[in-house]
Amino acid sequence: MMTVKKLIKRNIKLFFKDKGMFLVSLITPCILLVLYVTFLGNVYRDSFISTLPEGFVFAEELVDGYVGAQLISSILAVSCITVAFCSNMLMVQDKANGTRRDLAVSPIKSHVLAVSYYFATIISTSLICLFAMAVCLVYVGAVGFYMSVADVLFLVLDVLLLVMLGTALSSVINFFLSSQGQISAVGTIVSSGYGFISGAYMPISQFSEGLQTVIKFLPGTYGTSLVRYHSMRGVLEAMTENGFPEEAVTALADVVDCNIYIGEDLVSVGIKYLILSLTVAALVGIYVLLNVYSARSKAVRKV
Repeated sequence: MMTVKKLIKRNIKLFFKDKGMFLVSLITPCILLVLYVTFLGNVYRDSFISTLPEGFVFAEELVDGYVGAQLISSILAVSCITVAFCSNMLMVQDKANGTRRDLAVSPIKSHVLAVSYYFATIISTSLICLFAMAVCLVYVGAVGFYMSVADVLFLVLDVLLLVMLGTALSSVINFFLSSQGQISAVGTIVSSGYGFISGAYMPISQFSEGLQTVIKFLPGTYGTSLVRYHSMRGVLEAMTENGFPEEAVTALADVVDCNIYIGEDLVSVGIKYLILSLTVAALVGIYVLLNVYSARSKAVRKV
């Protein structure tokens, strides 16, 4: 246990010591927030207005609260995964620079190394993503804050669960990588592609029916939906209280994927959590099996 703790501490220190990797991970959510506000704010606002009955009078602060909550939910849904991949690059860097080989000839067992990388990534990524969440909440507080304490606490849970998903997924993928070039390629693919296939950049309700069906098989979709639901539940309730038609509020929730349907059936919040939890458990299981198989293969080769 002491060895695991020391390795986790070592991995966390190396991540934060790498100023380039750390700063990129830290400022990326802030940059995304600026870009989203600058370029997507009006798009989200127009989408909001288009769902309302013609001539309907509404308060501007509700619009700002709705748009702001949608913006931060998009940022958090993406950042939890991309930052996890960035934090977990240390596992590949150790292979590339020979550190993993040096550690392998020491008394440290391979499964101890695997565990240390996994938990160090969770800790590092959680710290950065919770900081990003705090920045996002400050922004929402400035434009229109409608979240309850329960919403904020559930949002923390959503962020941590997505961090676990990103860590487990990156651990499985990074297991097969061994060079800086491969790190860069995977990082680019994840950064550019995940936001689209998870519905963070563009709600899946705006895709074709065939593509929606495919995306609904991906667990990240339900993570994005949870973050959206807990970010936007308060402002949607405020709209109902301020006289918005119930059909319009439901349409607003549907268009940004707060509600996800399988056929005609609404996927409940509990089912979304279950899907994410089972996916994390499955990916962690795969990661464990990969390390066990690798250790046995190396033992056989030595014999």
